Amino acid sequence: MTDEAGAVSGHGTGVIWEPTRGEASSSRLRHFLDRVEITRGVTLSTYREALEWSITDLSGFWDSLREFFDVLGDGFDGPALAEERMPGAVWYPNARINFAENILRNALDPAVRRTTAIVHLEEDGSTTELSWSEFARRVGGFAESLRSLGVQAGDRVVAVLPNIPEAIIGLLASASIGATWCICSPDLAAKATLERLGQLDPVVLIGSRGYDFNGKWFDRTGHLVEIRAGLPTVRHTIVVGDAGAADGVDESASRPAAVDLGADILNFAALSVAGPLPTFERVSFDHPLWVLFTSGTSGKPKGIVHGHGGMTLEMLKMFGLHFDMRPGDRYYVAANTSWMVWNTVLGNLVVGASVVTYAGSPMYPSVDRQFEIVSTSGVTMMATGAAYLQLVQGAGIDPGTDHNLDALKVIMSTGSTLPDATYQWVHDHVNARTHLSDTSGGTDVCSAFVGPNPLEPVVLGRIQGALLGVAVEVRDESGRAVIDEVGELVITRPMPSMPVAFWGDTDGARYHAAYFEQFPDVWTHGDWALEAANGTFEIRGRSDATLNRAGVRLGSAEIYGALQGLPGVRDSLVLGVELPQGAYYLPLFVVLADAAVLDDELRTTIVAAIRRDASARHVPDEILAAPAIPVTHAGKKIEIPLKKLFMGEDPAKLDRGAIANPDALDWFVTEAQRFRTERGLD
Repeated sequence: MTDEAGAVSGHGTGVIWEPTRGEASSSRLRHFLDRVEITRGVTLSTYREALEWSITDLSGFWDSLREFFDVLGDGFDGPALAEERMPGAVWYPNARINFAENILRNALDPAVRRTTAIVHLEEDGSTTELSWSEFARRVGGFAESLRSLGVQAGDRVVAVLPNIPEAIIGLLASASIGATWCICSPDLAAKATLERLGQLDPVVLIGSRGYDFNGKWFDRTGHLVEIRAGLPTVRHTIVVGDAGAADGVDESASRPAAVDLGADILNFAALSVAGPLPTFERVSFDHPLWVLFTSGTSGKPKGIVHGHGGMTLEMLKMFGLHFDMRPGDRYYVAANTSWMVWNTVLGNLVVGASVVTYAGSPMYPSVDRQFEIVSTSGVTMMATGAAYLQLVQGAGIDPGTDHNLDALKVIMSTGSTLPDATYQWVHDHVNARTHLSDTSGGTDVCSAFVGPNPLEPVVLGRIQGALLGVAVEVRDESGRAVIDEVGELVITRPMPSMPVAFWGDTDGARYHAAYFEQFPDVWTHGDWALEAANGTFEIRGRSDATLNRAGVRLGSAEIYGALQGLPGVRDSLVLGVELPQGAYYLPLFVVLADAAVLDDELRTTIVAAIRRDASARHVPDEILAAPAIPVTHAGKKIEIPLKKLFMGEDPAKLDRGAIANPDALDWFVTEAQRFRTERGLD
């Protein structure tokens, strides 16, 4: 280890960041490993030794983690993993635990209770802060209100809210009484929202009158009325910012409603007046905490159920050990509430860090708005999509010069593969000492499989490694584990955050089909990945969207990386389309930068970049200019649904409500029809 980052020499070899001796020795992970030596008699000098122990002795690892963080609950006797199988592993069968209790314990800590738990930021820059004590008492007040409305353990409380403190308060109040939570962002279409929430038969609906975004007010009262009408089991509707409310958090409370919500509407502020500290219903380890829904871009969205115990342990591990977050740190993520990354705010609260909530545009009034928030709010860890970092880089902005980012210890990048050029850009133009943490996981586990650790260096273009307790392999088509070859990312032993179930999947058939059909008893995640000999990883894209030319599988991420920073190209999407008689079509769609023209010169430049940085096999059959690339509400390109369009699938099967920019679909529908007509495929 060194005090300064080492020189960068190339992809997979150059060190882009390295912890100092002081940073490594003072990390929570180092303290945890030292504690394991005392309590378990296991000496773990390096991260690789710790990883091997954690996946060999699963019960010992997870129980040591529980002890280290002093998890509140009862019945933790016996092994952590009582029955090992996938699916259906049994963790702590006698345990009684509550996720909310393990977060709000911070309000009882004399050193923490008067410090800030939540900072809420508006687009206009105004802020509101909640101390841990007030935060806990508002959760307690709202929980008592829910009980008075008849909500019981096992009931479902659903919300259509932006990223505001009321969403966190609602979630924890529901969890404290054992009710199951589910939230959708208010920008999700009503039809798409009902396709999700309607599966749950909820008894309470929480909504908002609207939100500010890009300097404009978006009234959502009509949207809320439509959703309420489509949920016949809802007995009570609670609204944030109802007319005349003054809750001290929602600055839009004085705005008149465009649609009359009716006299039976309850006001969130009135129901969440600070009361006594919450009382907590301790429930079984696998009791449903929340339901997260898949994107639903093709087919009915799947409701993924996570349990109180699994989420408590997983988030303590991820944010307490891997991201080294603790009281005194502050976390910010620009995620709408439909994306599982929003739930990471709970993960930071459970380790005692404070969080920043922000429902405005992450690029208003300027592209570097997120870095402005980091600077003005004293953020020590920022989570963002890789696409945002690339966007700021492409705009030629120097955030480290324009803003004071000295406090920023960690950037978690997720959502897509981070190109080498962006790794280097963060190091050079944000903060050389920021730990850039490329991370990959999924809604399925509401966590990560591979990501950072505070004990090892970050190598250019590589994710640092598997997280503790995650038995990761990369397998070829025969099921053989491979090193330095691309293949399917699989998990060979259980994790406590694996889904309790899919909602409504009574016989487990959908769950089994989602992960366990390709390799029996092994979780196949659907990512196309490479594990290097040193244990670092690269994610090359989704395996079902992988390009397959002449029997050779290629990752779409390699093409996107080759085009990163290319003059004239703002965004891109590549498809691998299987056609009749073994034919194959590999088109590349590019969104052009302002004033750029897709002429022969630019096409030649694009092809040359792909040949140089990927391979000749990656060169597309055709390059077409598209007005925009359709993405999910999590900002992910919808490669698979678009591929199906070109293979002849009915466009009506696409769920437009699951797309953040549904108008962008129209061009691709037309282009797919043109392609199939010209080829005589229809």
